[in-house]
Amino acid sequence: MQHGFVQRICRKRNADVWQFRWSETGPDGKRTHHKKVLGTVEQFADEHSARRAVVALITEINADLRLSNSRAITVAELCDHFEQRELAEQNSWCSHATKKIYKAYLNRWVRPHWQRYTLTEVRTIQVESWLRTLPLAKSSCAQNPQFDVGAFQPCLPV
Repeated sequence: MQHGFVQRICRKRNADVWQFRWSETGPDGKRTHHKKVLGTVEQFADEHSARRAVVALITEINADLRLSNSRAITVAELCDHFEQRELAEQNSWCSHATKKIYKAYLNRWVRPHWQRYTLTEVRTIQVESWLRTLPLAKSSCAQNPQFDVGAFQPCLPV
């Protein structure tokens, strides 16, 4: 997570400026240094006001870092995570019977078909087509939240 730092830079011909500096570690392990001028000292009277102006930029930088540093996760890994965290016995968010049924759906239907796909490869149209091929009653695919096309990924938390 980046916090960076704000510093006042003296200019010879124009008004001094506030500059935000930060660094990022790339996939190759090398650090890259960045800087961005926030505005003049006339726009931001002190470092505190310049720092307030950079909050949105810090949020954007940190979001970009999370996306660039994360690797593609497969549906199988997501299922494992869901079983370990959400279907664990000590987790009380749903009943034992619900956990048992969710685990059965994952092992019987989801894993065999989707385990090799990364989450970025899964498309709604693919899921809809797949749901139509399952040997289940139409109501099972339409009414159960774990088979709701719109809720396919959310029912398996990241």
